[in-house]
Amino acid sequence: MTFVTLLASIPSPSSGVLDVGIEVRAYGVMIGLGVLAAVWVFAKRLPERGMSEEHAANIAMWAVPAGLIGARLYHVITDWRSFQGRWNEAFYIWQGGLGILGGIALGVAGGYVVMRRNELRVLDVLDAAAPALPLAQAIGRWGNWWNQELYGKPSDLPWAVEIDEQHRVAGYEGEETFHPTFLYESLWNLALVGLLLWVDRRKVLKRGRLFGLYVAGYSIGRLWIEALRIDTASKVAGLRVNLWVFGVVALLAIGYVLTGLKRADDAVEDDQPADDDEPVDEVEAASSE
Repeated sequence: MTFVTLLASIPSPSSGVLDVGIEVRAYGVMIGLGVLAAVWVFAKRLPERGMSEEHAANIAMWAVPAGLIGARLYHVITDWRSFQGRWNEAFYIWQGGLGILGGIALGVAGGYVVMRRNELRVLDVLDAAAPALPLAQAIGRWGNWWNQELYGKPSDLPWAVEIDEQHRVAGYEGEETFHPTFLYESLWNLALVGLLLWVDRRKVLKRGRLFGLYVAGYSIGRLWIEALRIDTASKVAGLRVNLWVFGVVALLAIGYVLTGLKRADDAVEDDQPADDDEPVDEVEAASSE
C-alpha cells in the first residue's frame, strides 16, 4: 500500500484479532473500552443529581450484560434470514451484530433492578446516563472497522474505507472503497454527547427528557446512516427494517422531549425536592437533614 493510497482512503486492519500475549478480539476490546468510558462519565454525573458515584458500577453490572443480550436478540430478530441454516452463529457476538435499540431496552430493564433496590429516582438516573451512552457507542463502533463490516455504498471520497475482497458484500466484489458508516456513526454520537451536555447545563428539560433527547438524536442519525448501508438486512415494503423502527422511535422520542420543555414556572417547580412517595437516594436524603 503506497503513501498516496493512504491519503486517498482509510485502510482497514488486516485482522480483527489483537495479539497481546494472548489473542483477543478487537471488537470486544472496543466494546469494553466504550463501557468503561460510559461508566466513568455516568459516575461523575450522578452526584449532580444527589446520588452516589458508587451506583454507577452497580447499575452497570446489571445493565451491561442485559444490554448485550438485548442488542444481540434485536439483531437476530430483525435480520433472522441471515441466520437460517446456521442458527448457532446467533451466539457469535464477536463477529459483530448488535442492535442498539434492543440493548437500550434490556439494559434499562437490567439497571432498573438496581435502581429500585436502592430507591433511586429512575428518571434522574436515566438523565445522568444519557450522555454516557452515545460515548460508549462512539467508541464501540470502531469494532466494526476492525471486523471490516457494516460499511456503506461504494465511495471514492478521501475518507472512504478500504475493504478486503473477502469482506465485501455480494455484488460489490469489484469495488475497493466504501462509505465508512462506522466513522459517521462514531462522529454523530460524539456530537450527540456534546449536545446532551449543553442542553443539560441549560436546564430546559424536565426529568427524563434528556434521555428522550438521546434516543431521538441517535435514532435520527441512524436514519441517514442506515440509508447508506449495503449489508444484507431484512426489509419491509422495500426498506430496511431498521429504517422503519428508527423512524417510529425518533417520532415518539421527539414527542416525549417536546412535552418536557420547561416554562418559567416549571424551572422552579422542577428544582423542588421529590414527593414523599418518590424514591430518593441516600446522599440526597442526607443532604436535606
